[in-house]
Amino acid sequence: MTITLRPATVHDLMAVGALHRRSRVAAYSSFLPAEALADPSAEAMGRYWVERFGWERDDHRMTLAERDGRLVGFSYLGPDDEGDPATGLLNAIHLDPDERGRGTGRELMVDALAAMRARSWRRAVLWVLRQNVHARRFYERGGWLPTGAERAETIGTASTPQLRYARPL
Repeated sequence: MTITLRPATVHDLMAVGALHRRSRVAAYSSFLPAEALADPSAEAMGRYWVERFGWERDDHRMTLAERDGRLVGFSYLGPDDEGDPATGLLNAIHLDPDERGRGTGRELMVDALAAMRARSWRRAVLWVLRQNVHARRFYERGGWLPTGAERAETIGTASTPQLRYARPL
């Protein structure tokens, strides 16, 4: 039972959408109402990734984690959303709910940080939901620290406060 990391292709994106949906529901259901997580569907999430990847494939990188040939996680990174050319943004690490605690998220994070260094970025940032204590602990164990910056995004019908984290590369 080994984990393999590989670059995503357009043919993977519908499965990425389904995994992304499962991951969100499992990770956020303890603090977001069910109606906020009801949409989008797995198919809609797949279409979202097809469209987004189409626009961002030249300067973003999606890496898939497979366990014995089955998709179990992904990471997505790109340039900083605030325009700092020395900074990369870790947009996402999502895991199949059954994969939590097996080291796959850490492998994806280590890989993402190495990819950022290879792009000569000196700093990495990410946004994490304030209420997602599990994810915040995961990132803090990986050397990430809150910057003090906050924003609010909407997931379904719920406003979700987010915290910005950073770490040197």
